Amino acid sequence: MKSRLLGGLAALLLAVVGAVLLFVYVQGASARAQAGLEPVNVLIVAERVPAGTPSSELAGKVRSEAVPKSAVPEGALAALDQQEGKVTAVGLEPGEQLLAARLVDPRDLAPGTVPVPGGLEEVTLLLSPERILGGRLEAGDTVTIYTSFETPEGPADAVPAEIRGWNQSTGLLFHDVLITAVQKAPSETNNSSNSEAAVEMPSGSAFITFARSDADASKLIYSAEFGKLWLAKQTDATAKTEPPATTFGGLY
Repeated sequence: MKSRLLGGLAALLLAVVGAVLLFVYVQGASARAQAGLEPVNVLIVAERVPAGTPSSELAGKVRSEAVPKSAVPEGALAALDQQEGKVTAVGLEPGEQLLAARLVDPRDLAPGTVPVPGGLEEVTLLLSPERILGGRLEAGDTVTIYTSFETPEGPADAVPAEIRGWNQSTGLLFHDVLITAVQKAPSETNNSSNSEAAVEMPSGSAFITFARSDADASKLIYSAEFGKLWLAKQTDATAKTEPPATTFGGLY
């Protein structure tokens, strides 16, 4: 009788312990499942984005969406705030999460070149060093382009009023022109004893390739054929205005 009573108590104790352990396990599994389902906001690609698209153009091509935490890969982006100046390294397809690894510095894609943004074409011009910051421009730089022309002589009504009476003018042609490639000869070695202290002087012209629309490419070619071009490198803080053409009469 006593042994049966002890056996019953032991069985009851084991049942209680088992129930407690099962309850703890179920609660832990539920907590783990809920942690995995915790929503996290990430950027989802809304439309096809070609490789080489600047990050500044992605705002209208991605959307913020809540995704379970367990489904968010490492490096998924929630915003574009820290991605200024980067471009897409590969084409992006609708529905995929935007990863930090997909956005890179333009110079990291290929030595000396950057991708052409969608809808644009490339045009190459040969320019001398003084017109390209002494040859310091690189692929990925954004520039402002100026043109200088000899104004043709003709009837007064055939010459714009602001440059009438003056044969030369310089004007701003474009802002925000992307350089996609730079081809130049290697610098000549300076063998003088002061070569380390001296500032290297540019030598030789360079082929500069621009990404531009077909209409703008036509204006670049015309300016190179019949006038002169000067490039000014832009920065993130560059102020962009629309100044009138400069002539001798309006210089002072």
